[in-house]
Amino acid sequence: MDVYDAVTSRRAVRGFTDRRVPREVLERVLSAAAWAPSGSNLQPWHAYVLTGGPLAELKKRAGERLAAGDPWDEPEYEQYPPALKSPYHERRSAFGEQRYGALGIPREDLEARQRAASANWQCFGAPAALFCYIDRDLGGPQWSDVGMFLQTVMLLLRAEGLHSCTQMAWAKYHRTVAEIVSPPEELILFCGMSIGYEDVALSHPRTGRAPLGETVRFVGGC
Repeated sequence: MDVYDAVTSRRAVRGFTDRRVPREVLERVLSAAAWAPSGSNLQPWHAYVLTGGPLAELKKRAGERLAAGDPWDEPEYEQYPPALKSPYHERRSAFGEQRYGALGIPREDLEARQRAASANWQCFGAPAALFCYIDRDLGGPQWSDVGMFLQTVMLLLRAEGLHSCTQMAWAKYHRTVAEIVSPPEELILFCGMSIGYEDVALSHPRTGRAPLGETVRFVGGC
């Protein structure tokens, strides 16, 4: 797949088939993703890949917590600033309107929105999931490195005909994830990533992007 095709076809897919993702494909993707850039080659990412029984057990435990109304785990990092300023607030609101509007859920139906959001902790039916950790002693630049690693993984998955969805939602159940993957104490769970083959029977609307002139400035002649 052409790089431009991989970039433009990548999107957050929230509905997967149960078709198995071969381990050799995942190993090939993650071996190549190791070449993602990082400052001074720190490679600060720590990835755990779950499939089969361990992933089923994680989904079961997360589902039980959700059904019991257990509160989320204490946050280990701030996912969004308490008050998003413009234009970020508007972009986030537009995303929510599109996401839940496509499901026929009105803005005021908070219960229905919560039910839809609960699919996060079932990995939207995906048969594979990656959980990405970072050492809690590292700083903002290293978190940026982790983002570059994750983007590289997602683009390589597209080259393999796979789709994905990154999910900070899993950080809300980081203790449950830790029960399954047993990470060292010094690591923080940044996000999960659902991986699999898209269920094309479901609607997957794509969110828009800001026009180039809103986010990019050219300085000097070209």
